[in-house]
Amino acid sequence: MALQVAGKTALVTGGGSGICLEFTKLLLASSCNVVIADLALVPEAEALIKQNSTPNDSVQGSSNFKEARVVFQKTDVTDWKQLDDAFSRALGEFGGLDIVCPGAGIFEPDWSSFWHPAINTSTTSPSTYATLETNVTHPIRCTQLALEIFKRQGHGVVLLITSIAAQMALLPIPLYSASKAAISSFTRSLGPLEQHSNVRVVAVAPAIVKTPIWTATRAAWVDEEKGDAWIMPQRVAEVMLAVVQEAEFGGGTVLEIGLETTRRVEGRNDPGPGANGGSRGYGLSGIMEGFARTFALVDRNFGM
Repeated sequence: MALQVAGKTALVTGGGSGICLEFTKLLLASSCNVVIADLALVPEAEALIKQNSTPNDSVQGSSNFKEARVVFQKTDVTDWKQLDDAFSRALGEFGGLDIVCPGAGIFEPDWSSFWHPAINTSTTSPSTYATLETNVTHPIRCTQLALEIFKRQGHGVVLLITSIAAQMALLPIPLYSASKAAISSFTRSLGPLEQHSNVRVVAVAPAIVKTPIWTATRAAWVDEEKGDAWIMPQRVAEVMLAVVQEAEFGGGTVLEIGLETTRRVEGRNDPGPGANGGSRGYGLSGIMEGFARTFALVDRNFGM
């Protein structure tokens, strides 16, 4: 099922920064309305909304995109009521919804890390991992909400974001890796919906992308002096747009994105990240420092 985005409407969680901000910009440039659902906006996103939040048939060369608008819905994606409100905003603002990209995610920060176990003596504190609520439960719930709308109207695309971490053994970030493996499996599981309901659930699996989720300590895992390379968010966004629009990326597709190449990630007997010969954008030459830090956390936080 091909879906040209011109004249359509998209809901993008996490569109306030990083990869999903770049994806939002491409959607607008392609005359697609966008609802950004996020907790906050970086200055570039604020400017984008200011320039494109009201109807505008711009002349060529204007800073505004022709016939497309973007609005912001402040959203904590771990709160189901707020997710409901974001979907309602899209329907109320634009009269329909065609594309859902639950792109908000966190990179196993210390406050939701396997290696920093919470000491919870309060009966009112949530018994959960925010990394899993954000990276797994939120995209699954968004897909449920999207299916309700898409099934009724007879078409729609859900674009999920997984990672090469889904196929890697990364001791410093086990919850993140597990969350991305879950989304890859979830995507494949829903592949048959395309034939049954004309609803296409697909995913991209970027390699090492330079976004705000990288702390300085973790960014040091990427050692450019040893040949490691960052992928820019714009590169990922361009592939995301192609995956949404082109019929060759059928339901259940998980498409890996390297610096110069892409490849389909198979559910069985897959050779692993970078297996198509495109090694650029996959390197983490400095990650052993992350392993050393993790072992120190094990000794400090466990079994004392």
